[in-house]
Amino acid sequence: MSAGFPVPVTHISSRDNPLLKDLRRLSQDSTAYRKQGRVWLEGDHLCRAALARGFTPAMAVFSASFWPPAQMEWAQAAIKNIVIADALLPEISGLESPARMGFVMELAPAPQLQPHLASIILDRVQDAGNVGSILRSAAAFGFHQVIALKGTAALWSPKVLRAGMGAHFALRMLESVETEAVAALTVPIVVTSSHQGSLLHQLQVPMPCAWAMGHEGQGVSSELMSRASLKIRIDQPGGEESLNVAAAAAICLYASGRASP
Repeated sequence: MSAGFPVPVTHISSRDNPLLKDLRRLSQDSTAYRKQGRVWLEGDHLCRAALARGFTPAMAVFSASFWPPAQMEWAQAAIKNIVIADALLPEISGLESPARMGFVMELAPAPQLQPHLASIILDRVQDAGNVGSILRSAAAFGFHQVIALKGTAALWSPKVLRAGMGAHFALRMLESVETEAVAALTVPIVVTSSHQGSLLHQLQVPMPCAWAMGHEGQGVSSELMSRASLKIRIDQPGGEESLNVAAAAAICLYASGRASP
């Protein structure tokens, strides 16, 4: 939005307002974004991350008490501004202490799978915190495509968004993908396992590749395992049986990132 054109401002004081009902669903229902085609970014960190990647929010939402000082920095960030009574903040928040601002972002159409990209395959990873953490590692270490197989936590859910800390805006993300779709990948699939395969620190991991991270309890499915070009495990001299999937992903993606030319 050009600085020369004022952005419309709407004030809301009723909890029965239809927009507040939509925001309430987006903040509290993990899959509401699929029905509405948009997501709720709560707090200035996620909002700044979206702007830094060139995204323009459909609307910015501010508490009434925050709106006066916020205008200097945020008034031109979105297509329109919504100011709501402070007492209504808990209605649209998924946090114990509601943030004073947020963005509503329209979701772009689902991207097509790009066969050649360094990728992460999430195979029924169900914990939102784990998924968000893996997205952060993917963005940090140059894995630009995330392929979430059916059974994986909703990628744009509020909890995954918070755990991802803005990584979403650096990634191509495909949801509810069937396992057989990964056959289109031209990069090698590398599967992690706690009990089979070569030790990671003894390998030159191919890059680009597609790392497959499996269900927290069951690991990678046998169907996906059969498609792997390489199976690896992480040496654990401390004697633990296995690592948390998000921790394992960070180690593996870092190793691949170092191998990158």
